[in-house]
Amino acid sequence: MDRLSDERPDARPVVYYDGGCPVCSREIGQYRRRAGGEGFEWLDVTRADGAQLGAGLTREAALGRMHVRRADGTLVSGAAAFAEIWRGMRGLRWLGVLVAVPPFDAAAEVLYRVFLRVRPLWRRGASATRRRG
Repeated sequence: MDRLSDERPDARPVVYYDGGCPVCSREIGQYRRRAGGEGFEWLDVTRADGAQLGAGLTREAALGRMHVRRADGTLVSGAAAFAEIWRGMRGLRWLGVLVAVPPFDAAAEVLYRVFLRVRPLWRRGASATRRRG
C-alpha cells in the first residue's frame, strides 16, 4: 500500500479500472449503478492521463491490477481494492468486510491473480471483435 503525503479528507475513493477489458467494464458498470456507487469516483485508466492517476500509480500498474485510492490517499490493489468497493456498496458490505480479514483476504487475492492470468484473453477477444465490426 502507498500513502500520499497530502490527505484528501473531502474526496471520494477513486476506482481505477481497465476500460479496455470487457469483463472489467461490465462489472464496473454494475457497481456504478448500485446503491453506494455514487460514493466513488470511477476512472477508466485507458482514457486517463498521468496526472489523473496521482502519485504512486503508473498507467502500467493501473492497467495490470484493480486499484482504489481511498479518500485518505492510501492506495490498495487486487482483492483489497474489491473489498474497498464492496464495503461501499449496499448489499455487498458484508462481502467487503469478509474479504478484508484472514484467511479470506489471502484466498481472495489468489482468486484475483487467477483472474488476471485469463483476463488478457478477454481483452484480445474484444479487440478482435472491434476490428471485425
